[in-house]
Amino acid sequence: MSPKARTSPVPAATDPAIIRNFCIIAHIDHGKSTLADRMLQLTGVVEQRDMKAQYLDRMDIERERGITIKSQAVRLPWELDGVSYALNMIDTPGHVDFTYEVSRSLAACEGAILLVDAAQGIEAQTLANLYLAMENNLTIIPVLNKIDLPAAQPEKYAAELASLIGGEPEDVLRVSGKTGMGVEALLDQIVRDLPPPVGDPDAPARAMIFDSVYDTYRGVVTYVRVVDGMLHPRERIQMMSTRASHELLEIGVSSPEPTPSKGLGVGEVGYLITGVKDVRLSKVGDTVTNLAKPATESLPGYADAKPMVFSGLYPLDGTDYPVLRDALEKLMLNDAALVYEPETSAALGFGFRVGFLGLLHLEITRERLEREHNLNLISTAPNVEYQVTLEDKKLIHVTNPSEYPTGKIAEVREPMVAATILAPTEFVGAIMELCQSRRGVMGGMDYLSEDRVEIRYRLPLAEIVFDFFDILKSRTRGYGSLDWKADGDQAADLVKVDIMLQGEQVDAFSAITHRDKAYAYGVMMTGKLRELIPRQQFEVPIQAAIGSRIIARESIRAIRKDVLAKCYGGDITRKRKLLEKQKEGKKRMKMVGRVEVPQEAFIAALTTDESKDKVKK
Repeated sequence: MSPKARTSPVPAATDPAIIRNFCIIAHIDHGKSTLADRMLQLTGVVEQRDMKAQYLDRMDIERERGITIKSQAVRLPWELDGVSYALNMIDTPGHVDFTYEVSRSLAACEGAILLVDAAQGIEAQTLANLYLAMENNLTIIPVLNKIDLPAAQPEKYAAELASLIGGEPEDVLRVSGKTGMGVEALLDQIVRDLPPPVGDPDAPARAMIFDSVYDTYRGVVTYVRVVDGMLHPRERIQMMSTRASHELLEIGVSSPEPTPSKGLGVGEVGYLITGVKDVRLSKVGDTVTNLAKPATESLPGYADAKPMVFSGLYPLDGTDYPVLRDALEKLMLNDAALVYEPETSAALGFGFRVGFLGLLHLEITRERLEREHNLNLISTAPNVEYQVTLEDKKLIHVTNPSEYPTGKIAEVREPMVAATILAPTEFVGAIMELCQSRRGVMGGMDYLSEDRVEIRYRLPLAEIVFDFFDILKSRTRGYGSLDWKADGDQAADLVKVDIMLQGEQVDAFSAITHRDKAYAYGVMMTGKLRELIPRQQFEVPIQAAIGSRIIARESIRAIRKDVLAKCYGGDITRKRKLLEKQKEGKKRMKMVGRVEVPQEAFIAALTTDESKDKVKK
């Protein structure tokens, strides 16, 4: 969001009949942002000289990775049959980690463009977003993108799309976001097919927040969709979930730069600026109302974004701890889904336990911290939140293996997910084998066409959070796609595996894992550390243990000094005496010596630098 706004105010489009609110939903990398670029050009809101690829993706990381992380809203003028319409487009993220943000964007619209790559067909995230749109009773416009590609198969995938949403293959629009072919027809179709917004202009004001970003110059910029009533500049507003009230300093629309207006009426999409400096006071899904004449009921569907994955972030240099703390505080201004608390590790020093929406969220957050604040970080292996019930009925929430209780445990419950996998039919066996090896229970299987299948599994979140997607991609030669959503929890036989160096526990390497996989983890970690830790003057045992039971062991051999080098012949007793003296010295050293684990060993053992392909779920 640029701090500069256009000076000429644009009158609010008060007549809901000329408003059309729509969003673009698709799997990651199916061309949402490119299609949005063409719409911006065609409607003339962005001049040719200002145009750049992925215009609405404002972050460097979004541009580099070719993904949308934050929703963006923009107003587009379009004329059809002599009537000027105002189209409010919301570009949504395509990644499973940001599903909640997508669901709020859908709730702000009356229609959705279901965009499918004409060379790849329907993917898991396409289906997930389609079901979300159907739950919100949106009008769906099916569109095939990238029809200019040599590998495009528009006839095949048009039939697939038509059978999925009901309709004829001829009704599926064919466009190319790259060349602009068919985009004018799509804009006409949006005006014809989508219903205008409905609301009560005389009721107390109610507007839903579907996004909020932090601007360095102006504070929090909140994007809203007005459902009832009207919001005016300089009036006091209230957030219905937090009861916080603010003065409305500026109100307007994005087209695509912020353009102040005299107010927002029923059905309009725009932005509010209140001068607040904390994004947590403008939560996505919350309802904004007028403080003087407040609404009694908030809009449905609001929920706090809940972290699914927890990881420890530690600075490589201990003196960077205050810098990391300040960096996380600043990042929270932009990312209300981020939660963190300080923690200390005997091995890694001072750091933070941070909660993320998923693995991509973790990757993006870590990359932003390192890039924007010049930090070098170690992130511990991702964990999920477990609920441990002790025999005295006490309940403990565990997000870190070091918090795992040592007393007698009655039950451990772990979070579950409902996973949907789409792939060519030839890979069904490989996918089923993978899911069953990860403790999955099959929920069903449907054939979308003769060569594409949708498989549904219920899996533990801990089993898919690390390398599941990587293995799925390799087993399906890159054709498999995954989507998942939280699906309650279940009791499981979980244990904590401790890694010990010379009898001392190293908390950074501990893990909570299923009892069946504990031995494999112990063998893997002890073997890895044997390679990484340099040899000492004495033998160092590396052990993996469950409680007091050792399940795996490796030894780092001692560096041996040749004490007999100075003996040229002579009596054997002299040699034996020197060897006995060396043996005693090593024994004493073993009692008092500490094993120093170099920083490089921690980085190598805890590395979570997945390939960029992994995060494109």
